Amino acid sequence: MTNFLQTALPIVIYILLIVLLIVAIIIGIKAIKTMDKMDKVVDDINDKVQSLNGLFNLIDFTTEKIVAVTDRVSDIFGGIFGKLFNKRKRKHFSEEE
Repeated sequence: MTNFLQTALPIVIYILLIVLLIVAIIIGIKAIKTMDKMDKVVDDINDKVQSLNGLFNLIDFTTEKIVAVTDRVSDIFGGIFGKLFNKRKRKHFSEEE
C-alpha cells in the first residue's frame, strides 16, 4: 500500500498541476482578449471626446463673452443708479443744512 501511494500520489499531483497550468493559460488568453477589447472601446471613446472638444471650446468661448458683456452692462447700470442715488442724497443733505 505504501508503495502504491508513493508511485500514484506524485502522478495524481502532476496531472492536477498540468490541468491547473492549462486552465491558467486559458484564463490568461481570455484576459488578454478582454483587455484588447477594452483598449478598442477606450480608444473609441477617446476619439469621440476629441471630436467634441471643439464644440466644448466654442461653448466655453461663447459663455466667457456673454459673461463679459453682462458684467459690463451691469457695471454701467450700477454706475448710473449709483450716480442717481448719490445726487438724491446730496440734495437731501443740502436741503437739511
